[in-house]
Amino acid sequence: MKIASFNINGIKARLPALLAWLEQSKPDVALLQEIKSVDENFPREAIEDLGYTVETHGQKSFNGVAILSKLQLEDVTRGLPGDVADDHARWIEATVIGDKRPVRVCGLYLPNGNPTPGPKYDYKLAWMERQYIRAQELLAMEEPFLMAGDYNVIPQHEDCWDIKPWLEDALYLPQSREAFQRLKNLGLTEAFRVNNQAPDNYTFWDYQAGAWNRNHGIRIDHFLLSPECADLLQDCQIDKEIRAYERPSDHVPIWVTLDA
Repeated sequence: MKIASFNINGIKARLPALLAWLEQSKPDVALLQEIKSVDENFPREAIEDLGYTVETHGQKSFNGVAILSKLQLEDVTRGLPGDVADDHARWIEATVIGDKRPVRVCGLYLPNGNPTPGPKYDYKLAWMERQYIRAQELLAMEEPFLMAGDYNVIPQHEDCWDIKPWLEDALYLPQSREAFQRLKNLGLTEAFRVNNQAPDNYTFWDYQAGAWNRNHGIRIDHFLLSPECADLLQDCQIDKEIRAYERPSDHVPIWVTLDA
């Protein structure tokens, strides 16, 4: 089972690039972030024509997450539990029925948190606390699950071309990295770092200042796997080359393959 995560940065603007990548990479499941579309305007037909079922949790003009799946989906839920007043479309869950076993997938678009200090950063940390509680609930079921998406967290300095500009940024502040580490301390495995400890592996390059051509990137898109899911892990890679596509997202996909 191949599961990918991709912050598409606007589904309407990036649809040709998305379709080209889906045909090239052929994930069984793709978790999308920042679709920036209400559900009824999502261009599902072009994606369904490639054999995918489409489930969305959209929002006008910003945020929004989706699951595209060639495999059967069950128990689709929308919204991160824990705050009934939170109307941001940042979380979607479903159980994917694999050939060998089901896997619960949680697609997420974690808040950016800037500027700091301030209410946006407070919201980011509170959201991560709710994610921590949800992870505890899923761990108690002792079944394979993963949490994947744009975490807006740079876990360590190796995940940035130059950490100096990021020292006061919400993506790298100690509280952000500590909250990410706290999730891992529950027993979750960061899939990419299982077999690749090298620096200069990035998932995001800004559109400004020639960041892509100069490889001035950061790694902020992550897969966290439960112990039962980590036992199924076969590989985790970043599809860096699609950043060079026409009208690309500023993110690139990251994917795992599981023995499921």
